[in-house]
Amino acid sequence: MRSHTSRLDIFRAAAASGSSEAKALKLSLRRPGRLVLGGDQTLECDGAIFSKPADMAEAARQLEALQGRSHLLHSAAVLAEDGSAVWRHVSTARLTMRRLDQAAIEEHLSRAGGAILGSVGAYHVEGPGLRLFTAIDGDFFTVMGLPLLPLLNHLIDRGLLAP
Repeated sequence: MRSHTSRLDIFRAAAASGSSEAKALKLSLRRPGRLVLGGDQTLECDGAIFSKPADMAEAARQLEALQGRSHLLHSAAVLAEDGSAVWRHVSTARLTMRRLDQAAIEEHLSRAGGAILGSVGAYHVEGPGLRLFTAIDGDFFTVMGLPLLPLLNHLIDRGLLAP
């Protein structure tokens, strides 16, 4: 799902892109002549931006806020070379989480363990966390945090990868 339906969606996508760009530019200055990839992801639900949960209590609050609703993941990638951005891309996916009671949230967090604190929204769709969702509209790699197909297409177009 690539379209942004409102100014707010565009702002959220730009936030992910800006963070990605800052990461790539900073490292590209320390690696002259090399292509550096920066990436980031933002999660938006009902006008709120989510960050990675600081602890399990915050992870539970995030799941409580997301359950029974759809949210957007904006995944950005930026390639930088010698301190300049040479390519940018943002992809967006819409995920719909099923309704969860407190027991389901606690079970999910127990199964996921502390690793869940590294993921905005307190879920991993690549594992048992997939059961939390009723629908995912968008590219798998966007959901995972990196718009990989557009990145690969760019690298192939630049002659840096063979098709």
